[in-house]
Amino acid sequence: MSDMDFRPMRRFKQQISEEKCIEILETQPRGILSMIGDNGYPYGIPLDHWYSASDNKLYFHCAKEGHKLDSIVKCDKVSYCVMDEGFRREGEWALNINSVVVFGRMKIVTDEDKKREICSNITRKFTSDEEYLKKELVNAFPRVCCLELTIEHMTGKLVNES
Repeated sequence: MSDMDFRPMRRFKQQISEEKCIEILETQPRGILSMIGDNGYPYGIPLDHWYSASDNKLYFHCAKEGHKLDSIVKCDKVSYCVMDEGFRREGEWALNINSVVVFGRMKIVTDEDKKREICSNITRKFTSDEEYLKKELVNAFPRVCCLELTIEHMTGKLVNES
């Protein structure tokens, strides 16, 4: 699937660059993953992520079973939305928010070394405590499932709340 298979952004004057989109993915710790859930209903959940610049993919960790995994197994097409914290221009009340929407395909990561890399990088987005990380890799790692989102299309925009 190519970018041409996706809708162009309607409010193109608000569009931000791919570089800005990647900056948001790299700096923000979480977003909303949306899938096709049970009975065809949309299913969106907050999730922590790690963006890997080396392969231009997003990675996640989760439990080894549940609604999310069932949905991904049924249909691997997902979207993921991330927003920054926003900013106010001097003298204005309205918040300006950058958001990124990624469309792509999700799969389960089976390589143990890659899973360890994913879990380590997600944890480091929240803490620099290496002792905590070591404990988590011993205690929680056996119960973790990791997911890889291959980006097929990405757009971002700056929206003013006013």
